[in-house]
Amino acid sequence: MMDVVDSDELLRRIQRARTRAQEEARAWQARGADLVDDDADAARDARTRGIAYQAVLEVLDEIVTPGRSAEGR
Repeated sequence: MMDVVDSDELLRRIQRARTRAQEEARAWQARGADLVDDDADAARDARTRGIAYQAVLEVLDEIVTPGRSAEGR
């Protein structure tokens, strides 16, 4: 059975997901930078994952604050 959540709870969940995506993006980007000299394939994979988390972050930002991301472009 699915739980019904109100808009405040939904916003809290989105904000937690946004925070997590931000942490993951930073971690994978840092890992990619660390691996660049040791393992090019692993570094590329880490950068790709960082980019994917950055995309998720941008989508969640657009949900929370519509139009804000377009202002910075």
